[in-house]
Amino acid sequence: MHRLFVIPTLLINVSIILIPALLTIVLAFYRWDGISDPTFIGFANFEKLWGDRIFWKALKNNFIWTAIFLVFPIAIGLLAASLLLIIKRGRTLLQVIYFLPMIIATVITARIWQGMIYNPQNGIIALLNQYGFELRDPLSQTSTALFGVAVVDLWHWWGFMAVIFFAAMRQVSQEQIESARIEGANYFQLMRWVLIPAIKPTIALMMIMTVIWSFLVFDFIYIMTQGGPAFSSEVLSTMAYRKAFYELDVGYAATSALVISLFGLTAAFFYIRIQNKEGVE
Repeated sequence: MHRLFVIPTLLINVSIILIPALLTIVLAFYRWDGISDPTFIGFANFEKLWGDRIFWKALKNNFIWTAIFLVFPIAIGLLAASLLLIIKRGRTLLQVIYFLPMIIATVITARIWQGMIYNPQNGIIALLNQYGFELRDPLSQTSTALFGVAVVDLWHWWGFMAVIFFAAMRQVSQEQIESARIEGANYFQLMRWVLIPAIKPTIALMMIMTVIWSFLVFDFIYIMTQGGPAFSSEVLSTMAYRKAFYELDVGYAATSALVISLFGLTAAFFYIRIQNKEGVE
């Protein structure tokens, strides 16, 4: 009888996840503009993708983005979480402040940074230029566009990491922390030998999720640069969107989406392996 309660969830997952996923796989082997009848072309989309210079540029940008977000928000989040653990007064207020960028709509965040910070006419960059700095809008330069968008997403993301890590650190035994302090452990030793090992599963989970989310990144890049200038900030998701809705090459977009899914599944596979090893131990 209890199996009947699984049916609604199963139907939702099949209709929303499984069927669209299977259709995406099938469409990767077709040429389709979204209107006329699909034409089966076998592996032609994959061959085209392999020789597409923009695809390799987008894939490289995805790897750069992933590397950035595996380092900076996690490091800042760990630092902020450890400081929250130390202080007693104002802890709740600081958590709210840290988390605030996460609850601001992506569009609003992107437009604020574009208009009030990066704008060389009336933004903070313009103000700094009045004091002798020679700065330009990073979103307008091919060498800095991707990093300019990454900074915005970092500002939006690190507070979430800090709150998650702080919640994990609060589960660490206080006796263990106090013992380390009595033994004379300083802040860095406490982090290295007590806190970080204790929350290692949480860090591993957030790193895996970071890899998955990095290959799904779309909103900030599309709003702020749309992959430009000259495809310098193009990633796989913006490339797939442009191919599907601008160039009406749905089959080719599905092929790009499969590449995104491949990296996500790989990250999920490693996370499951880590979890299984910890379960055995």
